[in-house]
Amino acid sequence: MRLVRITNTNRHTVIGDQIEVADTSSTRLFGLLGKKYLDTGKGLWIRPSSGVHTFFMSIPIDVIGLDKNCNIIKLWPNLVPWRVTSVSTKLHSVVELPAGRIAECNTQLGDQLSIT
Repeated sequence: MRLVRITNTNRHTVIGDQIEVADTSSTRLFGLLGKKYLDTGKGLWIRPSSGVHTFFMSIPIDVIGLDKNCNIIKLWPNLVPWRVTSVSTKLHSVVELPAGRIAECNTQLGDQLSIT
């Protein structure tokens, strides 16, 4: 799977430097299922996506919702297993991260992310 680096350009912080890209039917379907933990720097960028669920997951995650320009329009910190985010047609993609990463990076609504 392809890896990208995601940086918050407003805060000058690295959100993750080993973020896997889920941009096929199968990679989006399986996502983080089966993961027992996520190391700092790791995560999953799901595109396209208008929302996510944590059914069958065993760990909580942070979720960042992005518009088509990679501006943050939704934040779901510490989304525990067996939950669903809201669904929005404004969402273009989401980034799933280790729980607590949103707070660690001081990530805010309206911030711009750079994906390289």
